[in-house]
Amino acid sequence: MPVSFQDIVFSFEFVGSSPGDNRAILARRTGKIYWRSAISGLDELPDDAEDGEAEDGEEYIAIPDKRELGLGKPLALDFARQCLPDDFDEVSYIFGGRGAYRNFRAFLNRKKALERWYAFEAKATEQALREWCELNAIEVEG
Repeated sequence: MPVSFQDIVFSFEFVGSSPGDNRAILARRTGKIYWRSAISGLDELPDDAEDGEAEDGEEYIAIPDKRELGLGKPLALDFARQCLPDDFDEVSYIFGGRGAYRNFRAFLNRKKALERWYAFEAKATEQALREWCELNAIEVEG
C-alpha cells in the first residue's frame, strides 16, 4: 500500500521533535502511521505493534530519527566540508562540546550561511528518507 511521502516526512519530524519520547510506526499493509508521545500522552500504537507483526499479518516498521539516518553531526560536518571548507576545523570543534546545534546555528548565522544550511539539510533529509523507504520496500507517492 503506497504511503504519502509527506506523511513519512511529518512522522520523521515528529520523532525528531523529541527523540526518545516520540515514536511513529508505519503499518506496511495499510500504509497507516501510528504515533506515541510520552510528553503529550498521545498513544495511537496498536498493542501488537511492539511485537513487529500482528496476528492478521500486518507488519510494522518504526520511522527512523536523524541519528539512524546519519543526519546529525555527520551531516553538519559534510556541510562544513562542502560549503565552508575554510571553517571546517571550527565546526568540528563546535560539535565536540555541549550545545553543539545551538552553537552551530549561531556560527552559521554569523557566517550568513544559515539558509544554505537549511536547504542542504532539507535536501539530504529527503534523499535519506527516500533511500530508507526504498531499502525497506516502502512504496511512497509524492
